[in-house]
Amino acid sequence: MSLFITIAIVQIIALMSPGPDFFFVSQTAVSRSRHEAMAGVAGITLGVAMWAALALLGLQLLLHRLIWLERLIAVCGGLYLCWMGAKMLRGALTKPSQPQAVEPVQVFVGAWRSLRNGLFTNLANPKVVIYFGSIFSAFVGTGVSPAARWGLWALVVAETFLWFSFVAGCFALPVMRRGYLRISRWIDGCAGAVFMLFGLHLIFSPRST
Repeated sequence: MSLFITIAIVQIIALMSPGPDFFFVSQTAVSRSRHEAMAGVAGITLGVAMWAALALLGLQLLLHRLIWLERLIAVCGGLYLCWMGAKMLRGALTKPSQPQAVEPVQVFVGAWRSLRNGLFTNLANPKVVIYFGSIFSAFVGTGVSPAARWGLWALVVAETFLWFSFVAGCFALPVMRRGYLRISRWIDGCAGAVFMLFGLHLIFSPRST
């Protein structure tokens, strides 16, 4: 039981640290709709489920044996985040300066797009790889039974979904959306800049040894 509590605490601390996933969910919720944001949450949760499963199946050993793989993931992930940031910045620059009503949302198209972008945003973040390949793997050692391992997997997945659902709900509140309409260009521009900074940092930061 102590292992489950430890993992739950470590995971929530990791989730609460602002990163690409947080900025993606909050920006989608405030600029589009809670429905689209929740689709993005589902995509992020799917990505976490994949990384956690890989960690249980030996991700740490793979990264140790294939040192170049971690760097390749970092560069590819950084390029994707830069691309996402550039799209946000372009949208901010072409947006009318006067506040307008939020555009009608194409529910199904927008939801699938958000799910895909949420999944790719999570998969493109090498910090998630490092977390599951080092910290998470270190806690889930060889002495943990298979049942406990998959119980921890379910805990991490559920915790991720609940946290980002909370984030989506908060940023989709009417007061948040009204504030967004007033300064939407600045919010989108800042979100795009943050994504690009994350991407550039991942591309050019030296690999830790």
